[in-house]
Amino acid sequence: MFYTKSNVHWLNKVPEATFIFWIIKIMSTTVGETAADYLNFNLHLGLSITTILVGVLLGICLLLQFNKTEYKPVTYWMSVALISVFGTLITDNLTDHFGVPLIISSTVFAILLLGTFLLWHWKEKTLSIHAINTRARELFYWLAILMTFALGTAVGDWVSEELQWGYAQSGLIFAGLILLVTVTYYLFKVSSVLCFWLAYILTRPLGASLGDYLTQTADKGGLSLQSDYVNLVFLISIMGLVSYLTITQQKQGELASDD
Repeated sequence: MFYTKSNVHWLNKVPEATFIFWIIKIMSTTVGETAADYLNFNLHLGLSITTILVGVLLGICLLLQFNKTEYKPVTYWMSVALISVFGTLITDNLTDHFGVPLIISSTVFAILLLGTFLLWHWKEKTLSIHAINTRARELFYWLAILMTFALGTAVGDWVSEELQWGYAQSGLIFAGLILLVTVTYYLFKVSSVLCFWLAYILTRPLGASLGDYLTQTADKGGLSLQSDYVNLVFLISIMGLVSYLTITQQKQGELASDD
């Protein structure tokens, strides 16, 4: 049963944007790219079945996430990993099934994301991730994240494939843009909310470029690594970091209760 504002006090439902946060985020986006391809092509499930399967799993995971009253690393990052795959599949379906050009997808998702932010700010008067403590803010937060993954997938594929800049070069471009956002934030004190969401968007094509570079064949500019091994390594790394965050959170809770 869902909690409501009337019967429970919510704490912030999402993590702080620490160094570990960004590492897990990038690895999750890489898994989103490679896992979608693995389910679709290697397991021969096809785009439609893969999308339905991941959509059901994401729905279950988000229900668990919404039912929490505070940030829980396992539930949160499971949701991020699944929404990464689902966002990738949305763009892939538009491209492969409906023939929508990537530049059109990129434009549409950018408009939808901007609309989400405008509606969010109009209703809640803030886009801060430090106060995701109401149902409306949480819904806006996850909708925005879904849009960033779909947008990032479209932009990443457009730059690396349609513009033929290659996966390695595309990854360097997006990494450079993230560095520029970081420098802008620390040196010029630009809005932390703006810089966070810009970085969040850019980490999606960065992770996708990394995933494609590792798994695509050499003739396509990749390293031809097995996607199942790549997924396994990244998933183990993510689970290790999430376990660390969970243990750290539990210890902090024990110290707070002792005080």
